[in-house]
Amino acid sequence: MNSALLLWALPLLATVLGQYNNIPDEPWVNTWRQGFNFQCPHGEALVAIRSYFSSKEGSDRLWTFECQPTPHGFGELTECWWDDINRAGMEWTSTCSNNGIVAGVQSQYFSAVLDREWQFYCCRYSRRCPYSCWKTPDIPQYYREEGELVVPSYGYFIRGAQTTFSGVLRRSERAY
Repeated sequence: MNSALLLWALPLLATVLGQYNNIPDEPWVNTWRQGFNFQCPHGEALVAIRSYFSSKEGSDRLWTFECQPTPHGFGELTECWWDDINRAGMEWTSTCSNNGIVAGVQSQYFSAVLDREWQFYCCRYSRRCPYSCWKTPDIPQYYREEGELVVPSYGYFIRGAQTTFSGVLRRSERAY
């Protein structure tokens, strides 16, 4: 390699490597403005959701999810299905039908509305009962904040999600 070229490239490389990257180091399931399909392993359900917002990237978010095995007290896994699609650019509330719990998520980004559509993969267990459900108050106060939801203890799982959307501000806020 030409040493003059190397001397010219080193300051550029140092500048690029020295730039601050404030995106948290997570195993993101998507890239900016791209769709994704995430499913927990068989017999597991969703227990944690994290997201990171960027206005420079189309007001989109990076997403990551964590699963956990369901307790034996839930009984056998009897069926799984994709619930209804929640359209982009609209407010919606979605809870797994038929006493299901969320075991997967798929989403597609729509640049025309700077929002995503969502669909949840729900699973039902033979002894699952619909008690002890509540909406969490653990939501970002402002739509540009990082989002994180981790269920409080073993045996608790996510059953759905809710969003608000402002067509004027072209933004959405999610509560899980």
